[in-house]
Amino acid sequence: MKVRVTVMLKDGVLDPQGKAIGHALQTLGFEGVHDVRVGKVIELDLHGVSAEEAHKKAETMAKSLLANLVIEDFSVEVLA
Repeated sequence: MKVRVTVMLKDGVLDPQGKAIGHALQTLGFEGVHDVRVGKVIELDLHGVSAEEAHKKAETMAKSLLANLVIEDFSVEVLA
């Protein structure tokens, strides 16, 4: 069962990497780009579990290791 965990900084948390990318895009002539945020995507392949179990396991993994819950939010998506 494939699972995708997307981790993003919470609203209000400074994102210097996003700001740098936004500035670089404007410098390259891409106008109208506002509020760039950078995150990470982690794909997991979990064997021998149902979709519901995979979702629960990935959520537990995100809370334990994959996301810093103080400054990051995460979402879990079961792919197949």
